[in-house]
Amino acid sequence: MPFDAETLIALAQARHDRLVAMTQAMVRIDSQTPPSDTGAMARLTADYLRAIEGVDVQIVESVAPVFNVIATLDGGAPGPRLVLSGHLDTYPIGDATAWRHDPLGGTVAEGLLYGRGSADMKGGVAVLIEALRMAAERMRPFAGSVVLVLAGDEERMGELGTQWLIDHMPQAVRGDAVMVADVGGPRALRLGEKGMIWLDLWAEGQQAHGAHVQAGVNAADRLIDAITALRTLERIQPETPADAAAVMAEAAALPHADPPAARAVMQRVTVNLGQMSAGISPNLVPARAQAGLDIRLPLGATVARTEERLEALLRPIPGLGWTITRRYEPTWTPAHTPIARAALKGARQAADGSAWADMRIGGSDARLWRRAGMDCVVLGLSPRNLGAPDEALMIDELSPLLAAYGASIRNYLTGG
Repeated sequence: MPFDAETLIALAQARHDRLVAMTQAMVRIDSQTPPSDTGAMARLTADYLRAIEGVDVQIVESVAPVFNVIATLDGGAPGPRLVLSGHLDTYPIGDATAWRHDPLGGTVAEGLLYGRGSADMKGGVAVLIEALRMAAERMRPFAGSVVLVLAGDEERMGELGTQWLIDHMPQAVRGDAVMVADVGGPRALRLGEKGMIWLDLWAEGQQAHGAHVQAGVNAADRLIDAITALRTLERIQPETPADAAAVMAEAAALPHADPPAARAVMQRVTVNLGQMSAGISPNLVPARAQAGLDIRLPLGATVARTEERLEALLRPIPGLGWTITRRYEPTWTPAHTPIARAALKGARQAADGSAWADMRIGGSDARLWRRAGMDCVVLGLSPRNLGAPDEALMIDELSPLLAAYGASIRNYLTGG
């Protein structure tokens, strides 16, 4: 690996047009979740990967129609195994008439590349493919191997994508460390993310005429009482582990890092009422009301303790029922681990020293890798209109992100 950061940056810049073209080609493929039909995306990315000498490629169907891609590059000698992780599916397009640009068009305008999944994360997938190409063409021979895992399901929590692969094909996808190219920004290395509890909540009452409220029991009122009680979970102030607290304090002092409002959300419990419905007519007392809530847990909080508090809040309210549909602990990869050191150094080499480490507000497949015992970091593109009409990425971030990945791979494999 006889080349420096400046050479890596130049190599990445030379691949800019290819990165744009690859991203456009992927955006033009519909891979919305649901239904997570990623067959066409898997075939296209596999074709890109098979063009790289020395890379072994396989397409794996987990549960129809979810297809995943695994590509392996052996360095030629025993050494660490680095996993590069991405996903092939996207959020739903929603109302296409709300888009100014074709959601499946890959339009480039005013420095942005538009389309559903452009930032989350087909641009990141293009970067990962080119990073593997860079390793194959410019870094071999090396001690170790690099594995690219492109999951067909991430947007519905990765259960049929990364989690399925970890469970069913561990020898193919497990490694010593993982880098995920999900959104965040090429200067922001994310070492951890919040946990979550998804809660389905319902209330039963007694239907009656709306003019005779004394004859009924309003299920919606019971539900409102329950939601009000659950919002007190936001008062929980867990103690952030020392390593993470130090990293976040350092990031907070940087003027170009996440703004104060986002930083506050990183470090506290949040309760989002995402769904709610009740009754069948305005002039009837509703007999049933239901809601769906998303509770996010910062580092220092635990699922078990939060569930204990949740049940203590809900149990006194009559007529309630609830079930927890998903639960994940907060996760963190310590800053002193080899992958965290290598990736932060790589991001700084590609960004003239201005990169930093921090938490991530949203979830990603990183939690699944960490839960399976692997150190994992997230480094990706800055999203525009994430999950909304006119999602876009900044095309000028593609080659810097590639340079950061090239440098990080080199640093990790060489211990630099």
